[in-house]
Amino acid sequence: MTDTMPRKLPFPVVDNCLQVGGVPLTRLAQRVGRTPFYAYDRGLLTARAKTLRATLPRQVRLHYSVKANPMPALVQHMAGLVDGCDVSSAGELKVVLDTGMAPEHISFSGPGKREDELARAVAAGVLINIESMRELQCVARSGDRLGIRPRVAVRVNPDFELKSSGMRMGGGAKQFGIDAELAPQVLRQIAALGLDFVGLHVFSGSQCLKAEAIIEAQARTLELAVRLAQHAPQDMRLLNMGGGFGVPYFSGENELDIRSIGDHLAQVVSRLEAQLPQAQLAIELGRYLVSEAGIYVTRIIDRKVSRGHAFLVADGGMHHHLAASGNLGQVIRKNYPVLIGNRVAAHNSENTSVVGPLCTPLDLIADKIDLPPAKIGDLVVVLQSGAYGLTASPTAFLGHPVPEEVLV
Repeated sequence: MTDTMPRKLPFPVVDNCLQVGGVPLTRLAQRVGRTPFYAYDRGLLTARAKTLRATLPRQVRLHYSVKANPMPALVQHMAGLVDGCDVSSAGELKVVLDTGMAPEHISFSGPGKREDELARAVAAGVLINIESMRELQCVARSGDRLGIRPRVAVRVNPDFELKSSGMRMGGGAKQFGIDAELAPQVLRQIAALGLDFVGLHVFSGSQCLKAEAIIEAQARTLELAVRLAQHAPQDMRLLNMGGGFGVPYFSGENELDIRSIGDHLAQVVSRLEAQLPQAQLAIELGRYLVSEAGIYVTRIIDRKVSRGHAFLVADGGMHHHLAASGNLGQVIRKNYPVLIGNRVAAHNSENTSVVGPLCTPLDLIADKIDLPPAKIGDLVVVLQSGAYGLTASPTAFLGHPVPEEVLV
């Protein structure tokens, strides 16, 4: 084990080999037929959802953010575990509608919705999170043309941010949502257009590992919602607080304390019932639900030593897993948890780097880490790969084949 390995593997190891969905990795690779590939463990997906259900108040609706992983089979599985799904394109909308999920449980977010996408969402009857006055006018026109009263919520850019988050999506000048101070004007316009106002969507940040920061953001979100409800054209029926729940990727990071968040949400539910009695509370999660259930698998096709340092050259890399490579050369690069999937329990190790087949030094899967001595044909596994993996990567770069995805 190395300092790039998690303290506790989410997958079992039998006879030195990682098991995914109860299948040894070597056998799974044979079934898939080629590397690289992504594999997602449906048992781990189910277990994570059950853990959240047991920890969060029963009144809290659990939504899946499809952008984290839109693989159709995975979304089909998630649709049976959550209360709703959030999509960010017409393509994702089709994937969720194909699961059979009722349109009233689907929401559509994103700062750049095209008019044709908005028209599809209106026709489907899903909830549209309005992020600009242009979107509002487009939705109203589509509703008039189709003879439908569109269901809308206002995505609010709050006047605060999620502290300690890996990606701050609220507070300050942002392309996301309606600035909180402008939201009353938009709410009045919704009333004037006769649209069906459902509620608010407040998303302040993502990938946060500090429970106290999430708790503070949730408390301030409730205060903001109560304040804006005074300007709403009708009773608020939904308050989507977003999520922000992070997962530990790197050495030194600790798991999020969701129990304290659950305890705080029980207080939020009580206050919401007292101040906005018609409103349901929703938490929207993507990465937290699926990241740890997925792996990226690539095969070593060459081994070389350059001036004393060993390089394992794999058949996959940055073009399939941009985040693990360092997102196109971020200033401070850290290694994702990486292992040799068919030599997990080996006791000896060597310092090595795992690189992909692309003609760029940025194609780096793991840099100068201790791994068991590996041979050509061995399988490199990148853990924590269930979210923002394949569809968040430049798969067309250099024209290599797109990897397979399997749900086991």
